[in-house]
Amino acid sequence: MFGERYFATRERLSGVMTGISALAGETGADITGKLPFEEIEKGLGNPFLFVICGEVNAGKSTLINGLFGQDLCKVNVLPETHRVTWYRHGPVARDVEITPVLEERYRPVGFLKDFSLVDTPGTNSVVKDHQQITERFLPAADLILFVFPVTNPWGAATWDFVSKIPEGGLNRVAFIIQQKDQREPTDISVILGHMRDLSMKRIGHVPPIFAVSGKLACEAKKTAPFSRSQLEKSGFPELEDFISRQVCGSPERRALLETWRSQASSALRTVEDCIEGQTRTLDDQDRFLHQIEREIDAMRERFVARLSRHLPGVAEVFQTEAVWVSNVLSSRLGAARSTFRLFTGDRTGQEMESLFIERLQAAIEAVAEADGMEVAEACRHHWGELRERVKASMGVDLDGSHPIEETLSVAKQRFVNRLGRNAQQSIGNLKVRNQLDKVLRRRNVALKSFTFMTLALVTVAGTLGALSVPWLPFIFCGAAFLFLAGGFFTAWATRKRIVLEFRDRLLDTCGAFATTLRNDYEEALRAVFQDYGDSLTAVRKHLAKEKQAVEPRLKQWKELFLTLKAIEQEL
Repeated sequence: MFGERYFATRERLSGVMTGISALAGETGADITGKLPFEEIEKGLGNPFLFVICGEVNAGKSTLINGLFGQDLCKVNVLPETHRVTWYRHGPVARDVEITPVLEERYRPVGFLKDFSLVDTPGTNSVVKDHQQITERFLPAADLILFVFPVTNPWGAATWDFVSKIPEGGLNRVAFIIQQKDQREPTDISVILGHMRDLSMKRIGHVPPIFAVSGKLACEAKKTAPFSRSQLEKSGFPELEDFISRQVCGSPERRALLETWRSQASSALRTVEDCIEGQTRTLDDQDRFLHQIEREIDAMRERFVARLSRHLPGVAEVFQTEAVWVSNVLSSRLGAARSTFRLFTGDRTGQEMESLFIERLQAAIEAVAEADGMEVAEACRHHWGELRERVKASMGVDLDGSHPIEETLSVAKQRFVNRLGRNAQQSIGNLKVRNQLDKVLRRRNVALKSFTFMTLALVTVAGTLGALSVPWLPFIFCGAAFLFLAGGFFTAWATRKRIVLEFRDRLLDTCGAFATTLRNDYEEALRAVFQDYGDSLTAVRKHLAKEKQAVEPRLKQWKELFLTLKAIEQEL
């Protein structure tokens, strides 16, 4: 089809303007008045107007059919065009009589969307007022084709009509010698020479002249497969190239495209300003969010820094509990209770460790409870200030985005539980019980020996007494008493030593416990403030969503900008 480059440019420009309008709607850019869509639709959609003039039976209708490869106009040896006929595009075929001399014919033919045709009865037609109607179309015509039959290209009526065209309109005129298949090529060359000479004499200008055969062109385009050789023979390729150049190079059309391109560029700059504003706002919000995160980190560091003031108190608690547990151990290592456990089983080491862990864990959890409440209160106060700042800076309502009280309550309880659990693990890692169990096993072995000898000697003494053996029962009883006294002395002496060693060992581990507790305290605090920071999830999601929305808009803007630049270069 003619002017494909022009129509492709026009279509691209139309797509760009539609894209700009859609992008402006997405970004909220105000382009009111910058893209007058009604005028654009009318201007861009206005078809090219071709006016076909010539004498009766000059081959005008055949020329039209050959140009578009369809039997749009009736063809006969007798004149078929009795009035000025305006071919236009319509969804259904219908004929509308405007005046007795002018008829509009709407046809659902694709090329009529871009080209409308005016077929005239003939410059020498007897149809009344046809020439006046035809003349009304000439100023708006993009191309005026004067058709001359090869049998008589000198018809006075046509040349008189050509002479009336203003000088400014001659650049839109072309002469067509129809029915070239009826003459030899040498004859055609002579006729073309005479046409040029006559043009200079009559209008002082030689328009483009083409010798063609509409009949051959129409047959070539209807043939399946398409006959390129026959089309070349018809002379239509040169005419079609000329028409394409006229379509693509029309100053009025190009000026119209340039006007719309300029307005589209202005509208796109407005959209660009809006996108840049949104990008700057998102950058500011991103910096604001990072500032909030730094504030949360600073709060955590303040609580970690004051741990050094807590450690002496924790060490004092540890020492107090170590002394208390040592006293409990001392009471349980009495001779009588120790002897009784020889028969029931000795779990003193396990019980001491469990008791120490239980009391120390309770003390650490009490400290953690107080600190957790203080941390939660600090976060709650910060959240109160943060709520207004986030609302003003980002438009996000924190009250409805996250249940902060529930978050702080859960975070505080986890902080307490974690420190208590870590305290229990830390005591277990100190392995205080292992050494105590070893010492108690050696002590129990010694006590078992004294107990066994005492019981054995008493048994022997009893047996000898039953046999009425004189003096020996008293001797064995005395020996049993000595072993019993030795057992009590051993229990008393080892108890003091074991308790002192146990207490010293506990006190020696105080430093290691405090160091472990510090690390655990920092981790537990980090978890609390992590939970608090997660309360800003709604803010982060809002920012991520806005960034995600801007990225495709920016990409679309770049595509529209590059397309406009390409259109500018084409124009």
